Amino acid sequence: MDQSTPKTPNSLSLPWKTRIELWLLGVGIDLITRKDGTVNRWLFNLVDFKTPPSSQPINGVKTHDVMVDATRNLWFRVFTPTEYPIQDLPVIVFFHGGGYITAHPDSAKYDDVCRKLARELPAVVVSFDYPLAPEHQHPTQHDNGLDLLKFLDNEDNRSKWLPNANISRCFIAGDSAGGHMTHHVFERASRLEFEQLKVIGLVLLQLFFGGEKRTESEIVLDGTAPILTLKRTDWFWNAFLRAGDRDDGIVNVSGPNALDISKIDFPPTMVVVGGFDILRDWQIRYYQWLKKSGKEAYLVDYANMFHVFFLYPELPESDQLISEVKGFVQKVLNKVG
Repeated sequence: MDQSTPKTPNSLSLPWKTRIELWLLGVGIDLITRKDGTVNRWLFNLVDFKTPPSSQPINGVKTHDVMVDATRNLWFRVFTPTEYPIQDLPVIVFFHGGGYITAHPDSAKYDDVCRKLARELPAVVVSFDYPLAPEHQHPTQHDNGLDLLKFLDNEDNRSKWLPNANISRCFIAGDSAGGHMTHHVFERASRLEFEQLKVIGLVLLQLFFGGEKRTESEIVLDGTAPILTLKRTDWFWNAFLRAGDRDDGIVNVSGPNALDISKIDFPPTMVVVGGFDILRDWQIRYYQWLKKSGKEAYLVDYANMFHVFFLYPELPESDQLISEVKGFVQKVLNKVG
C-alpha cells in the first residue's frame, strides 16, 4: 500500500473513554470558533484545565514559569527532572499545538506531556506560550518563537533560569501547529549567529501543514477521523493567515513555492505521522521533501492512531512515542558527542 494512503476509516479502535473525550473536544472546538472568525475565549477558558507550576517534584519533575516579555505576555514553563543529575542536560524547546487558536503550556494535557518528556529523556523542557490567533496572526507567532531562542541564548537569562542545562545541545519540538511553528522558527534561526544556543535536532509531531488542493487523506478521512475536519482546518488557517494563499511557503512548506533548504544546515529531523490524521499526506510530503533536499530525516508512522494521539495517556502508543523520541534524542546526542 502506498505510504501516503490512509487505511479504511472503520478500522480505528479506541477505548470508550478516549472516544468520548475526542467527541467532546470536537464539539468544544465547534462551539468556540465563531462564524465571524473570532474565538469565544471565555467559553474556552472554562474547559481549559490548568496545572500550576510546582517547585516540589510531581512525578519526578519540578516546574517554574519564566516571563520573557510582560508587555506581550510572553512566558514559558521550565520542566526539570529531579531523579537524574541535572548537569549538562539537553534542552527541548517545545511549541504546543491547538491550531494556533487554543492551549497553553499550563494546559493540563501539555503540562503532562512535557513533564513526561523531561523525566523520560531526560531533558530540561522549555514550553513556550506564544500569542494565539485570530487576535494575533502570522507572523507574530514565529517572530515570538525566534525571540524565545534569543532570550535563551542570552548568558544572563541562561544562568538565571537554566543554570544546569546545555543550550548547545538544543532540540526544538512541537505538535500540530507547534510542529508547523517549529519548522519556521528553526528556518529563521538558521540565519542567525547565536552565542551558545545550537539546534541539533527537530521533533515534529503530526505537523499542521496544508495547501490549496485537497490531498487523498483529507478527502478520505474527512468526517471519519477524530478531532480534525476540513471545515475546522480551514477555519484555523483563516484565523492564522486571514485569506492568505495556502500554496505559499508558509502553509504549503514543501509545495510549489517551497524555500530551497539545500544549503541550510538542517539538523536530524524526526517526523511523526498517524494513519487516521487527515493531515497525514502533508506530513509525509514534508518528510520526502527533506530527504530529497539531502537532509537526515526519520519517519515514524503510527498507522492506527489519530491526530495528537499522544495527549491521551491511556493509549499504549502514547508511551511508545515518548520512547521513540527518547531514542531519537539519544541517537543525535551520541552523534554530536
